[in-house]
Amino acid sequence: MSEFSSKEKKILLEHFSNTDKKVFAIITPRQVDRGALMSRYSRTNKSMRRIFLDEFLKNKNRGEEFYNRVLSEYGDDSVAELGGAQIAIEDLSNIAVKKIEDRRIGLSYLEKSSRYVAWNKKEKGKYRFYRDPEILKSRFADMYEETCNFSFDVYSKNIEPMIKYVREKYPIEKYSFKDSTNGKEKLFFKLKNEGDIKSANMIYKGSTKAKALDILRGLLPASTLTNVGITGNGRAFEYLLTVLGSSELQEEKDLATKIKKELDTTIKSFVRRVDDKYGKTFQKYLRDIKNKSKSIAVKEIKPKPTKGIITNLVEYESEKTAIDKIITSIMYEQSPSTSYQNILQQVKKFPKQKKNKIINEFIKLRTNRRHRPSRAFENIYYTFDLCNNFGMFRDFHRHRTLTLERQLLTTDHGYNISNEIKILGIEKDFKDCMNKTKETFEKIRKMYPEQGQYVVNFAYNYPYFMKFNLREACHLIELRTVPQGHADYRRVAQQMFKRINNVHPNLSKIIKFVDLKEYDLERFESEKRTEEKRKNLK
Repeated sequence: MSEFSSKEKKILLEHFSNTDKKVFAIITPRQVDRGALMSRYSRTNKSMRRIFLDEFLKNKNRGEEFYNRVLSEYGDDSVAELGGAQIAIEDLSNIAVKKIEDRRIGLSYLEKSSRYVAWNKKEKGKYRFYRDPEILKSRFADMYEETCNFSFDVYSKNIEPMIKYVREKYPIEKYSFKDSTNGKEKLFFKLKNEGDIKSANMIYKGSTKAKALDILRGLLPASTLTNVGITGNGRAFEYLLTVLGSSELQEEKDLATKIKKELDTTIKSFVRRVDDKYGKTFQKYLRDIKNKSKSIAVKEIKPKPTKGIITNLVEYESEKTAIDKIITSIMYEQSPSTSYQNILQQVKKFPKQKKNKIINEFIKLRTNRRHRPSRAFENIYYTFDLCNNFGMFRDFHRHRTLTLERQLLTTDHGYNISNEIKILGIEKDFKDCMNKTKETFEKIRKMYPEQGQYVVNFAYNYPYFMKFNLREACHLIELRTVPQGHADYRRVAQQMFKRINNVHPNLSKIIKFVDLKEYDLERFESEKRTEEKRKNLK
């Protein structure tokens, strides 16, 4: 006999995907009710659908009441993860978007690309960059505006010349495309089908434009306005709002207010503590951490700017110790009842040849880069001391299964200049742009060290460190060396692999899909695959 009457079933079908199965989707329209049902479900013997009929159907405010009580009275933060939202933010700087994307857990991001979209558009006659209110009301206002405009001028006027140069250096006749008549690859001039020729031109134009924009993006200042979409749960959003609210930058504090206002329309109950005593105390705590760290660092550490690009592996364990830990972890789950310590003691006695054979067995199991190594490979860590251009950092920053700490963006560490910039004959313009930025930054930073970051170009080198395990090394290095990747981060990822291979020659074999080659048009093969998929959808 069914648990529900015919009348109840009719009501339930408006809120759940079915009324008689053990697996069902919660489709009740209010986010707060979906989350509260999940949480309430864990504290009663009733079925979820019965809870809904008995408690939520009769009281439209039941969801809010439940969360207000749990979060306020019990402080059970985990229930805030049961409410999710999607927020779009437009026209924020590349400084603010990095602060947002520093949050690693509970949030996912999609950000506007600098390699597919030219950032040279004007709005009401002005380039689209953030104008910080503190700077605009200071004596540096005109200097800041002029410097950012100069960066955009050099970037904008060289887009078409750079595209032309790239297409002259890598002519379409050099590349092969799919012939739809027999499915084989043919050089462009051998294609006869009008549709194939059209597709080939689309592929070529897309990959050459991306190459040109990749080369020029170093000219963009960090004030450049971007867009980002965020998907996440209430708990993660609450922490994000607290971090932004504790910032010294007006842009980030304003964003906290604006994001909170929009979240109140969707998951208000999940982020309600941001504005109360809990939130204010938390913001003070974050400011205290920053101020205490700064006071100690300034007192104890003598500055020594790094000049040029570095990719240094500064912390790691011996390969012998690492292999023992990994083999112990490999065997632990499937071992007869015993302790980790007991397995480790036995593994240490294995001959070296036997240990390497075990590791190689697991290397063989990986047949493509999406076959991630097992969690056993999370037991060994690497710390990299890095300094590379800020534009490249923005790509590495998207990896979140690791520990990353970074400093303020400055002009202290020099900048990158590509060979293409020199060959095209715009080296002087490029250097003039960098020098003007440095001069402006040095003046602003004395009074406004945080706000000074906005004027710094993507080409300037930026120091940070990353600590990650071997499993994440596989993901990061293999992903960031794929042919379509930006040349800058491909080189750094390749260097990371070489450093790991140098200290762990046997273990590094698990990173078996690293691509150490160089490519003319990084996006070419990817554009071909995209075009093939597009044609198949017709």
